[in-house]
Amino acid sequence: MSVQLPEVVERYFRTSNGGDIPRVVDCFCTDATVIDENQTHQGIDAIETWQREAQQAFTYRVEPLEAVHEEGRLIVKTRVVGDFPGSPTELDHVFLLQDGRIRSLEIA
Repeated sequence: MSVQLPEVVERYFRTSNGGDIPRVVDCFCTDATVIDENQTHQGIDAIETWQREAQQAFTYRVEPLEAVHEEGRLIVKTRVVGDFPGSPTELDHVFLLQDGRIRSLEIA
């Protein structure tokens, strides 16, 4: 990964690409929120379910391309490649971090 990212964000991408769901969930605050494909996933159990369903539905890999800090958020532009319709595509992962963990993540 050539983009400089906070450790928890780097770990999030590394472990989500490897399919290690328990380690992915460890990146989040217990009451974190993830918004992906216009659906909101609130809390660790919902985030774990979201990860499992995404990994069961498709094989994919996310590569960070660049990162920008803006208004207290970290916006990471990524290239997502996999066996899903529209692959490859570029998406923004918008992180809000708190105490070394992910408080919220919006993928758009």
